[in-house]
Formats: sequence, C-alpha cells, structure tokens
Amino acid sequence: MTVLLVVHHTVSPPMAEMLEAVLAGARDPDIEGVDVRVRPALGATITDVVDADGILLGTPANFGYMSGALKHFLDTVYYPTLGSMNGKPWGAWVYGNNDTAGAVRALTSIVSGWGLEPAAAPVEVTGFDASARERLVELGGTLAATIMPA
Repeated sequence: MTVLLVVHHTVSPPMAEMLEAVLAGARDPDIEGVDVRVRPALGATITDVVDADGILLGTPANFGYMSGALKHFLDTVYYPTLGSMNGKPWGAWVYGNNDTAGAVRALTSIVSGWGLEPAAAPVEVTGFDASARERLVELGGTLAATIMPA
C-alpha cells in the first residue's frame, strides 16, 4: 500500500471545508491501495514524511506567505529528509482572502528544492464555492491516483 500524506494548517471554517474536499477526492472509492494519512502541520513528523509516497500541503495565506505552522513543519523536516524526497509527487491548496501569490511562490520554491515533483498545480482559493470545492476534490484525487499501485 502506498501512503499519501496530507499536511494542513486548518484554522478556519473555510480551511476545514477545503480539507474535507481534498480528502473526499483522495479517498475516492475508485482509488485503491492508497493509505491517506492526515496530519496537522504542527503534529507531522519526519517519520510521516519518510513513509509518504506523495504529499499534499494545505495552508492559509497569511500576510502574503504560508502559515507559520506549515513553514515550521517544512523547516523541521526539510534537511533530515533531503534526498529521500526526490521525484515524489506533491500538490497544495492555498486559501487567502484576496491574494495567494506569495504563499504559493514560497511553497513552490521550498518543495522544488526538496526534490518533489508537482502532480498538479497548486489550487489557489480566494472564495470557497462549488467551483473551488470541485478543484480541491480533483486535487486530492489526482495525488492519490498518481501514487496508486499499478
């Protein structure tokens, strides 16, 4: 069984709804053999990362940047796992009231240096509606299907 690690900083009702949408896609019944492990950013560990075959990251955009909790997670796991992440697929969702560009740029830069490969473009959300929900379900499904055993 492969492992999809979902690391998130969910501090608001819209972020909780977005996490649920991502998980609905990742846990689609047509996707088999994928263990979806969900961890809050301040609780995810190096072992979680090493065990993962793919990773999904969720964060609000705070002051033009990713949340401090997600940045702390990345700071904690980056160097101890550097080299073991090469080529693993990643995806992300970022929620902002009016702008997500800075958070997406920083996140993309960090995971590129970490060696991860994008399985899907980051989903940027500035208004959570049915369209955003669909894109988030698709994001979760895409990442899970990408690592699904053949």
